Amino acid sequence: MPDDPTTRFTNPYTRLRQAIGQVILGQTVLVDELLVAAFARGHVLVEGAPGLGKTRLVRAFADATDLSFGRVQFTPDLMPADVTGTTVFHEEESGARRFEFQPGPVFHNVLLADEINRATPKTQSALLEAMQEHAVTVSGERHALPEPFMVLATQNPIEMEGTYPLPEAQLDRFLFKLKVDRPDPPTLRRVLEATTGEEAEPPHGILSREEMLALQRMLRAVPVASAALDFVVRVIEATHDHPLVRLGASPRGGQAMVLAAKGYALAAGRPHVELDDLRRAALPSLRHRLLLSFEAEVEGAEPDQVIGEVLEQVAGARTR
Repeated sequence: MPDDPTTRFTNPYTRLRQAIGQVILGQTVLVDELLVAAFARGHVLVEGAPGLGKTRLVRAFADATDLSFGRVQFTPDLMPADVTGTTVFHEEESGARRFEFQPGPVFHNVLLADEINRATPKTQSALLEAMQEHAVTVSGERHALPEPFMVLATQNPIEMEGTYPLPEAQLDRFLFKLKVDRPDPPTLRRVLEATTGEEAEPPHGILSREEMLALQRMLRAVPVASAALDFVVRVIEATHDHPLVRLGASPRGGQAMVLAAKGYALAAGRPHVELDDLRRAALPSLRHRLLLSFEAEVEGAEPDQVIGEVLEQVAGARTR
């Protein structure tokens, strides 16, 4: 039926997914997770080694959604004003003098913060207010950002030289942390064929700004049953009780799980959230919100492993 809300979501979602999939080969899960986060009004941190297409993914999303796009290449000498903008002294021909705000690249619908962990903590923190409040304050004056607004940040693995790990407060502002793995041999062959011949035209205007806002509102309206919310609460609490975790997930982690699950449900054509949607949302929602203990580092444990154990524990408790 044309008035079916799930159809109004799945049709543009599928078109957008297919368009980006023509540019980003062999990364269907990654594309799905990026789109779900975008429709949930969330920011995304994309981690992977250089050359795996992180920047290309973000650019393809911005082109396909017809949203304004800004890019900041984060480097150690980047200053906060290079991101947010600054107030400059302006003298007119009439002799009148005034201060004028010059907006920075953050004043776009989609901001690519490329290699965000190569900038100093002072510059990284310049995005905190923008990510949380969708506004920046410069010289005591608050400036609202355009809607929708989302930060898509890329970072190299923190073990690489010349990187500054993001502080926990900033990591918590990202709805998802996505990992880009190196392609398998068949996918690598397709990538080589597609990127060494004639350049393909990138997708444009698949989804307008107004359609994006409407779909974001639709996602928020998806109902969540009490049992599903209880499941999220148990998962968040279990992250704090895990022996390898020094600091568990924050309430924002639970919010991220619920919002992402709504997106997965709509993308699957369902007007309600199921437990499988929440389980699927757990890894990208929580992996950057866990602070592991020293024992975990010694054992070589990863957040994804801990989250998997927590999900099994919570599921086992439900069946007893």
